[in-house]
Amino acid sequence: MTEIPFLQFAFLDFEASSLDDDSWPIEVGLSWIDQNLDVQTFQSLIRPAPEWPEHAWSPRSAKVHNILRRDLDDAPDVHTVANDLLKALHGRTALSDAPPFERHWLDRLCAAADVTDPVSLLDFHTITGRIFSSVALDFLYERLERINAPHRAGPDSARFARSWLAGMRRETEMKMGVK
Repeated sequence: MTEIPFLQFAFLDFEASSLDDDSWPIEVGLSWIDQNLDVQTFQSLIRPAPEWPEHAWSPRSAKVHNILRRDLDDAPDVHTVANDLLKALHGRTALSDAPPFERHWLDRLCAAADVTDPVSLLDFHTITGRIFSSVALDFLYERLERINAPHRAGPDSARFARSWLAGMRRETEMKMGVK
């Protein structure tokens, strides 16, 4: 499995106040596959920055992710979350199935925390298609479809990491001649 550059990637997901242009991140999840082939996950709710507009909170979005606005009042602040996220991501390229959305919320988080955003964010589907063989891709995407997406950032990012791990295992089996 070492031929697949799994250590260089992490899987990023945000939950947000809404899908509007002025929306802001409310939860972040980052998952990666470690050297022991275990999925590790960093996850945190995010207390809104004072400058983030309350009118960007959507009750409709809250029904999807099941996070109440009041749940964020005691969450870690933007500085803590941004620094912890960047520390967990250090040296890795972030993959997302929705890079424009994730970039928007990552930029909002980092700007509010007044930290430099050195994150390289690429499309999950594009990178996955370049790395895996067609048989492993079928296996990976089948696995991805079978894992329920709970619309919580940590479990959603872990879902992508576990799918990659399944694809990596399938690649190894094919190379070893296992059907």
